[in-house]
Amino acid sequence: MRTGRPLLAAAAVAIAATAAAYSFGGPGAEAAAPQTKAKPATKAVKKCVADVRYPKRQLRGVWIATVKNIDWPSATGLSPARQQAEYVKILDNAVKRNLNAVFVQVRPASDALYQSPHEPWSQYLTGTPGKNPGWDPLPFLTAEAHKRGLEFHAWFNPYRAAYDANLGRLPAAHPARQHPDWLVKYGEQYYYNPGLPQVREHVVKVVTDVVKRYDVDGVHFDDYFYPYPGAAPMFNDTAAFRKYGKGAKLADWRRDNVNTLVAQVHKAVHDTKKDVKFGISPFGIWRNKAQDPTGSATSGMSAYDSIYADARAWIKSGTVDYVMPQLYWPRGFKAADYNVLAAWWANEVKGTDVRLYIGQGLYRVGARDVATWTKPGEMPAHLAFNRKYPEIDGDVYFSATNVLANPLKAMDRLSKEHYARPALLPAPKGGDAPAKPSGLKASGAALTWSPVEGARSYAVYRVPASGQSCQSTDSRNLVAIVTGTSYTAQKPGTYQVTALDPLTRESKPAEAAVSPA
Repeated sequence: MRTGRPLLAAAAVAIAATAAAYSFGGPGAEAAAPQTKAKPATKAVKKCVADVRYPKRQLRGVWIATVKNIDWPSATGLSPARQQAEYVKILDNAVKRNLNAVFVQVRPASDALYQSPHEPWSQYLTGTPGKNPGWDPLPFLTAEAHKRGLEFHAWFNPYRAAYDANLGRLPAAHPARQHPDWLVKYGEQYYYNPGLPQVREHVVKVVTDVVKRYDVDGVHFDDYFYPYPGAAPMFNDTAAFRKYGKGAKLADWRRDNVNTLVAQVHKAVHDTKKDVKFGISPFGIWRNKAQDPTGSATSGMSAYDSIYADARAWIKSGTVDYVMPQLYWPRGFKAADYNVLAAWWANEVKGTDVRLYIGQGLYRVGARDVATWTKPGEMPAHLAFNRKYPEIDGDVYFSATNVLANPLKAMDRLSKEHYARPALLPAPKGGDAPAKPSGLKASGAALTWSPVEGARSYAVYRVPASGQSCQSTDSRNLVAIVTGTSYTAQKPGTYQVTALDPLTRESKPAEAAVSPA
């Protein structure tokens, strides 16, 4: 069953406290640092060579699905206090794992988990479509993420109009009831017709409203565009095709409809707030070699041909800031081998300004239908393979419930083997870095400094005994990322502090020595 999971259609292929206190790293990260003398760093003995085990910048994210109450809130009808507590638990666990981004579903099916002037309240808050939950969750969701140094991406489903085949159960003001001519029924669900200009205008309006009014860092679409095949014999958009097709082939017209929406959303997001990112997590197979010699050596469903999602076109046109293909299959899986697909996607973004993150199916770990998923080392092996490709800038896990559940202790292994150190988020090219922190001083084990204008957080490094700071090379000496202006050192030594703006552009380091107690 497909619910809100990005690509629960994987089977288709077979055929922490206050703002100042929250930090990545901390005592655990610092414990492994070598002993140092409490003196200023000396000139580097030799040039630092980046250690691939400790990437300086890497997106480490988790999807938080709200549809069907998959991740949050855990059930409908919970009090705001209970909803908040559940969300904070998810975030604190992400920080514990040295993750640095959350992708939170705010629009599962033309509804809203925020106070929207365009669409009704989501039923996944109260149990009743359109019922006011008594609070607007989105300011809390963004603020709590930022308090912990987590980037917040608002996740929208663009075309799903309603899960309920009985439209009479929806609020009278729901767009699906106000505009029945926008709808196509497919199986037991309703979709907005991607071929209608007014549908695209509505989606752009909804996304723009959120970017304008809320402190989001990104806008995120999942893999659902035209519906996955199989629920019904055909998607009946014949009338729209006759009106707007202009002589094109049906498949080409459908892909152009999606491409047009993607371009419109990208422009609207950046016109509203230039620094907000827009990205998509497409189905993991663009096309197979059997369909296109430039496709992947796979034999699964083609997103290009089946759901009319042309990720290659988005990359080439630069209408996305990142792609996050959902590679929910293990290594060696004949129809869709993880290694084959990761390499293929790395080649697709090579030489472009589009970043590549990999969607990882943590929910599959422990599943017995594919033997490889019963091996605790399978997911860590994916990240080890990714190191071969500098184009791969990180990973996002589906989903939050599974990150908490830690199936086969896979998250423990990921934390130990890949996330032992915190990492900065990938930063855009160009732009001005924030000023270097001033007033840095040590009083006992406490490091304090003055706030830097425009900084959202600060990176703290501990210089090794050699005096060779690799602060600009990798994260081997990065002990914490904090959102306040203080840090309690766990060991004596020389420390460097840099300021990070909301896009994680980094300042030059300030330096101070912490003396032995």
